[in-house]
Amino acid sequence: MIVHAFLRWVETARAADRAKAASVLARAYARARIAPDDRHAAEMAMIFLLDDPAPQVRLGLAEALADSEDAPRAVVLPLAEDQPEIAAHILLRSPVLTDADLVDLAAKGGEATRMLIAHRAFVSRPVSAALAEVGEAADLLVLLENEGAALSRRSLTRIADRLGHDAEIRALLLDREDLPSDARHALVEKIGSALAGFGLIQAAVGSSRVERITREACDVATIGMVADVANGEMPALVEHLRLAGRLTPVFLMHALCTGRAEFFAVSIANLSGQAERRVRSILSDGREAAVRALYETTGLGRDISALFAEATMLLRREAKGGDGLLSLSERLLSRARGAEGASCRSMLEMVERLAIAEQRQTARSYALIATREAA
Repeated sequence: MIVHAFLRWVETARAADRAKAASVLARAYARARIAPDDRHAAEMAMIFLLDDPAPQVRLGLAEALADSEDAPRAVVLPLAEDQPEIAAHILLRSPVLTDADLVDLAAKGGEATRMLIAHRAFVSRPVSAALAEVGEAADLLVLLENEGAALSRRSLTRIADRLGHDAEIRALLLDREDLPSDARHALVEKIGSALAGFGLIQAAVGSSRVERITREACDVATIGMVADVANGEMPALVEHLRLAGRLTPVFLMHALCTGRAEFFAVSIANLSGQAERRVRSILSDGREAAVRALYETTGLGRDISALFAEATMLLRREAKGGDGLLSLSERLLSRARGAEGASCRSMLEMVERLAIAEQRQTARSYALIATREAA
């Protein structure tokens, strides 16, 4: 009877009074202060108030019901699609909204809706996946900064694919330890492309040299990244690099010379199409002729495959007590300079530049650490 009287009063009351009454009714419902027999009538009254032309009436409902687990879905869902200042309370806080609701709202809502969903105290993996698929930079920045957001590796990769060109998105992704290695490499490539396309750099250095420097920097960064990749992730990274055209002879020789044995073995298995166990056996114990034949199955020419086989034999000897890996590229280069193969010399010269660049980066890191410790 009280609810019926309320509905009759609503028809003539002022907007401000209706808003206060709507808030009181919704709070009483949320706090279970309405008798069980009257709860259905109260729900009908709140549903009726959804059509009130005054936004403050619907805002009163949203504020009162936002944190209630027992709020009627017939009221909550329309409020979630209301104008942003009303929907914000529901989208940010309502426990009534399921993952399916949030995915649907993200798909058909605008940027404001997606941003509010990304701001929720907890964002599940399915909801994060939906945002990763349809979100723009602004709402995905919010999602990546939200410590309560659960993002799968696939979602992180999708964000990297779609918005890796955005510097802020890229920085947040690269800071994450759970970013898949193939996505991390793709972002490194995007950084290189961004630098190579910068007009001031092109004017100062020249476009052809910029392209070479950028490629070498990306190769050095990739080799450094490989050291931290888990063995289980290595095949996916290698396949990504193959599809991207990055498993070049220069890059593979650099990997071999810097001792990235796991990465190198998986790469050769991928390129040759042979079983990984067989590849590892040949690389570790096979005769030089067998090692050379293995390299030729990857598409390497005879002169290049001979150089790779020689490098492999040198590595084996050094592993048994040689002078260390740092001199390997230099020793190979000195041998190649006396040979007739221009392609081998050219390749090793590029490998030497990569080795120098990597050593310089190591020196910078060492100096930075030493400076911090001294302070």
